[in-house]
Amino acid sequence: MEVLTCFLSEKPVSFGKIPVMPSQIPPEVSCGSVFPLMPVSDVSAAIDYYTRQLGFKLGFTWGDPPKFAGVNLGEVSVHLSANGPGAPASAAYFVVSDAEELFDFHISNGVTVVESPADRDYGLRDYRVKDPWGNELGFGHYIYSAGPAVKIERIDVSLRLEKRLAALMQDLAEHKRMSLNSCMEEILLHTLEIAGDGVASPHTMRTLKYIQTLKQKHGIDYDTHDSYRFQE
Repeated sequence: MEVLTCFLSEKPVSFGKIPVMPSQIPPEVSCGSVFPLMPVSDVSAAIDYYTRQLGFKLGFTWGDPPKFAGVNLGEVSVHLSANGPGAPASAAYFVVSDAEELFDFHISNGVTVVESPADRDYGLRDYRVKDPWGNELGFGHYIYSAGPAVKIERIDVSLRLEKRLAALMQDLAEHKRMSLNSCMEEILLHTLEIAGDGVASPHTMRTLKYIQTLKQKHGIDYDTHDSYRFQE
């Protein structure tokens, strides 16, 4: 799938005759994928048509009978949605790294919100907006805590950290509403992967910026590679 990156100009942009000046710099939110939403009167019939006559493969269905479905052509997915009353003629859904940060930016620029951010049963936290021409756009990020519990057994290990780094980790865990144990496990598991969402980091750009603030707060003046030269 081709991914297009758009940038807002510093010059006023116009909708009709009313000039609109972006109120802030767009956040550094990455977009991993975009799904066109195709309104249909009968999702089951649409699945049959797309798979039997167009050659798509069924990705998933939602509801019984299905009110929502995904069909795939290679690596590209199209979503089929029951065309209920008031459904938009055109819609698209974007999976991004941080929907909350993007929502704040949209609100500050007076974007029309159709549905506010909330955790959904399908494993994403998302919201929907409408552009001045009636097109609907959805933005969401994955909720990795969703899904069945993974049974584990924890053991105590001896762990010593540099004092300022330990203080930063405490603050970071509190910021992410996690226990220190869970926060450390999250970071360790990400570093064991070749790449996760493009980088071996569990943090969004917003959290990474906050970490820089914590580094200043706790006086951390060393970088990643300095740990090889730590000496008590």
